[in-house]
Amino acid sequence: MIPVPGFEGRRVAVFGLGRSGITAARALQAGGAIPVLWDDGVSGRMQAEAEGFLVEDLTRADWSGFAALVLSPGAPLTHPKPHWSVERAHEAGVPVIGDVELFARALAALPQGERPRVVAITGTNGKSTTTALIGWVLKQAGLSVHIGGNIGIGVLALPEPTADAVYVIEVSSYQLDLTTSFAPDVAILTNVSPDHLDRHGGMEGYVAAKRRIFQAQDDEALALVGVDEEWGRKAAADLRAQGRRVETVLSLPSPLVGEGGSRSETDEGLLPVSGDAAVASVGETPHPSPSGPPSPTRGEGYGAAAGVLTGGGAVLADLTAARSLPGRHNAQNAAFAYATARALGVSHEAAVEGLLTFPGLSHRMEAVGRLGSVRFINDSKATNADAARQALASYPAVFWIAGGRAKDGGIETLHDLFPRVTKAYLIGEAADAFAVTLADTPHVVAHTMERAVELAAADAAAAGGEQVVLLSPACASFDQFPDFEVRGEAFRAAVLSLGARPEPAA
Repeated sequence: MIPVPGFEGRRVAVFGLGRSGITAARALQAGGAIPVLWDDGVSGRMQAEAEGFLVEDLTRADWSGFAALVLSPGAPLTHPKPHWSVERAHEAGVPVIGDVELFARALAALPQGERPRVVAITGTNGKSTTTALIGWVLKQAGLSVHIGGNIGIGVLALPEPTADAVYVIEVSSYQLDLTTSFAPDVAILTNVSPDHLDRHGGMEGYVAAKRRIFQAQDDEALALVGVDEEWGRKAAADLRAQGRRVETVLSLPSPLVGEGGSRSETDEGLLPVSGDAAVASVGETPHPSPSGPPSPTRGEGYGAAAGVLTGGGAVLADLTAARSLPGRHNAQNAAFAYATARALGVSHEAAVEGLLTFPGLSHRMEAVGRLGSVRFINDSKATNADAARQALASYPAVFWIAGGRAKDGGIETLHDLFPRVTKAYLIGEAADAFAVTLADTPHVVAHTMERAVELAAADAAAAGGEQVVLLSPACASFDQFPDFEVRGEAFRAAVLSLGARPEPAA
């Protein structure tokens, strides 16, 4: 746990007693504060009381006595309307913050020479894989690494800071909305596409929340920005205009080098790659140096195509051997991880070795089993169409399991990938609507996960040859499952119940 100083002897309201809320209360108490807890649910209050915390009905409290409100990221800050606790805090002039802001203040209270380094990752898609990949690469390079935040362990439940540690933190837009002083040494924005718009009042508010990851960085800190979309390009340009240290990552939609060594596309300073460079093996460049290939200088960018990572005018890594990093989107994740590792002093060779040995992230393009020549891929974390796009684009043909509680727009934006769908198996609330969207693309409404897996496995086996059954729902899970993780485990269980053998680790 990371004790939070600065509130010694003062009352701090904590609303929302899920993972982040109860952990924040523990960290505040460890730092000398008097946390006062409340939750709309009885079970949360009972847990808090069982731990000996002070539980008071905040609807009746005297808010003038609170030093701050620590708000659960699940409670709305501004939209569709502020939570009642936020309104009470504003009326009393009480600042509203979250667990990531408490983490930032705890680190800022340390003497300069005792502060750890912090890497923070946000974005609409890819942030969990990027977080796990960065943590893996840094650990393999011998660094002391703690991974948490919106992935796995709550940020304040991570081990106490030491000067040699690196915290790798995934942060959501909800968490960033509750920060003012969070200043990571490396801040990453993977990509931006519409999501959670009801909570941010539209796209502008959502993008503004994501860009808060850069707000408190100084000029020595590194901003890594995905520039596939206009939102990312605008963020990178604005940061550069402020004199900030910025590097970009561009996903390239086609192979970097065609027949005869043709030149690649360029953007944001990405240099063309010649045929000689393109065929260089991992660790080799046309102009090798003792420290490996050159990383981009200030203002240059990294390029990512399926199986290839480039930067500084050279091919940095051949990712085709990395079983857990298929597709262009994973090359983009690898670019963020490589750039972060190099910024933290990891050698080129160690960074590439870490990428190639990454075992993958559960529920994100995870190979869970094989039945004969049929592979089963668990991409349950694809909770919107953009995330499902990355998975569908990674295979030439799939038997696709999709559905759940649909996001705005459903799967309308995936029309260009429907030719890759040999057949779709639709589950959950969205099944009938998705069937209409798929139109002439072969599909069946299977309703349940078990039935979808059974039908898809039989059809894939009958097709002959190497086939892929892909769970990439493009939907939230809440109609049938508590979360995407439980949904992914249901898929795994259904696959293994058919007699499939688990896939070995990468």
